[in-house]
Amino acid sequence: MSVTEMFSYIQGFLSADQDVREDIRKVVQTLEQTAREILTVLQSVHQPSGFKEIPNKCAKARELFCTVRTQIAELKTKFPVEQYYRFHEHWRFVLQRLAFLAAFVVYLESETLVTREEVAQILGIEVVREKGFHLDVEDYLAGVLIMASELSRLAVNSVTAGDYNRPLRISNFINELDSGFRLLNLKNDPLRKRYDGLKYDVKKIEEVVYDLSIRGLAKEPEAAGEK
Repeated sequence: MSVTEMFSYIQGFLSADQDVREDIRKVVQTLEQTAREILTVLQSVHQPSGFKEIPNKCAKARELFCTVRTQIAELKTKFPVEQYYRFHEHWRFVLQRLAFLAAFVVYLESETLVTREEVAQILGIEVVREKGFHLDVEDYLAGVLIMASELSRLAVNSVTAGDYNRPLRISNFINELDSGFRLLNLKNDPLRKRYDGLKYDVKKIEEVVYDLSIRGLAKEPEAAGEK
């Protein structure tokens, strides 16, 4: 093979790779749009009247997750299954965002922490790497940490809406979450930096609870899971 032939072959390889990446980007853009739509639906719970609409908003979000599953099914067809991590950067951010949205929906519905398996089921993907397109554990953890930040905001807005018990339940949940993350030896730099943000979320919620306490507005939840 001559030098010219060699570089022609390399150019063909690069062109094919760019075509795959462009196909992936197009599908990821549709996923990002659907994620924004879900977020828009869920953001309304922060409004003073939003707490009464939580069941309806969660139902609407779950309907939109049906669209997500369809879009991810299309994404799976754009690259060889064994090359997941070669192209992972293209969908990593949106997958973390979708994990956050799934976690937030589950929390609003039951005030419990979503499992990695539940998120994978909501998104229509796998948990086990060998089975194909899957939810990487670090993407799941990143989504959970984004949710923690959203819950600190919810705690503040709960007071504005006159729901004084919700911040206490959120505080208990976030403290348990923080204890769980302390058990992990995080090597991923972006994930570790995001975990550092959890400390500020804990402090912010504690300040809300303290303010309610000194004003005599805070009451301990009667039982875990009660609203």
